[in-house]
Amino acid sequence: MNRNIKYLVILLLIGAGGFILNTLNDAGEFKTISPHFDGECIPIPGAVGAEDITILKNGTALISSHDRRTALAEIPEQGALYSYNLEDETPKLVNLTADISFEFNPHGISLFENSDGSYRIAVINHTRNGHLIEIFDYRNDSLIHQQSIRDPLLISPNDLVLINATQMYVTNDHGSTSDWGKTLEEYLQLKKANVVFYDGLFFSIASENLGYANGINISLDGKILYVAETVGKKLSMYSRNLVTNKLTFLQSIDMHSGVDNIELDEKGNLWIGSHPKLLTFTRHAKDADVLSPSQVFRLTPKAENDFVIEEIFLSKGDDLSGSSVGAVFGKTLLIGSVFERHFLSCTINQQDGSN
Repeated sequence: MNRNIKYLVILLLIGAGGFILNTLNDAGEFKTISPHFDGECIPIPGAVGAEDITILKNGTALISSHDRRTALAEIPEQGALYSYNLEDETPKLVNLTADISFEFNPHGISLFENSDGSYRIAVINHTRNGHLIEIFDYRNDSLIHQQSIRDPLLISPNDLVLINATQMYVTNDHGSTSDWGKTLEEYLQLKKANVVFYDGLFFSIASENLGYANGINISLDGKILYVAETVGKKLSMYSRNLVTNKLTFLQSIDMHSGVDNIELDEKGNLWIGSHPKLLTFTRHAKDADVLSPSQVFRLTPKAENDFVIEEIFLSKGDDLSGSSVGAVFGKTLLIGSVFERHFLSCTINQQDGSN
């Protein structure tokens, strides 16, 4: 009996060791980081936790900013949406939400250009009383709040993409609502995240069984929906019915990295901020002194469901830790992160990615 117990203990230890090694490997902890970028970057202070960035066609970047470390410490500070005009000789951050009176802790953002040249902007807002989507109109570098949307299907919203002024797809990065349940999803790689669709009145589930559904965007022609699965370390693509808005799964591309937000440039290329070492990023979230590598991919469509994948930016995190987004305007690449007190403005020496 004692011998059987001994063998059982050994087997359990071997199993636990194997699980730990597999978890570390899946999280990218054994990767070698060889920094590279063909260009120069400068830090732009003032927007804490610039987790999501999107750029209008006139060169104005909209930046979602929230100090998540104060939120984790349960002493949340008011977040903000900033504009940052890349066409200005000396761009400056402008706080567009300085005067709003409600609690505002923004996450993912999306915009849709109206026929009159104004923009509709949708923003994920995490408050102490639940998750909402805030709807703004944007014109002449000012915001007018129009609506707050709340729904039980907004379990753990992360990002969203407007397909017109009233309808959108939204990612829920977890299926669980408790901290313990979310942790199990991440470490056991449980696929409980989803994408929901808002038709202007009601929400419905559009896609399920995703591994931490994070960034989301749509092709320039509106026919393909892209979803970044961070824990799954892949980019999933869906065909979108332009009449019913139903999604049909097409394929997943293994990115071998914890992909985050997705931006498109004027040519339809995808730019994705990513976390090469997910467990290191988790430690960085708790301790600013722990550096977390930053990474930006460019995916250039070549043929139907075929992409050229390029790693445009990679650093050990000494210039920016925990990159979450890369947004491009001309030869300028803005890289934001989840926690840092600055973002990077980078000039790309060679900008190819032609279709």
